[in-house]
Amino acid sequence: MLICGDDGEWDALSPAEVQDLMNQVYGWFERWQPTGKVVEGGAELQPRGTARTVRVGADGPVITDGPYLELKEVVGGIVMLECDDVDEAARIAATWPFGPGMSALEVRPVISTGA
Repeated sequence: MLICGDDGEWDALSPAEVQDLMNQVYGWFERWQPTGKVVEGGAELQPRGTARTVRVGADGPVITDGPYLELKEVVGGIVMLECDDVDEAARIAATWPFGPGMSALEVRPVISTGA
């Protein structure tokens, strides 16, 4: 589950608003972790200004500052879910406590290595 949004909206929140929203997020994890649906290994990402992009260049990899796609919405975090199928994962994702800076969740299956 990729947590997407405009990190500028997140940055504009007051400390109290951030704490309130994070309490809602912690509540979401408290709801779903005991069910075994949330897998360890997710992460909250630093703002897009801290990113580096590596692209193929004519003479090898080229590294630039930031994500250079002209987007407001970027991936801000990742949560790994353990579900029977993508539809179940989407139903769980639909319970996420959206707030400023969190406008969409993208749910994708992980490629299985067959191990």
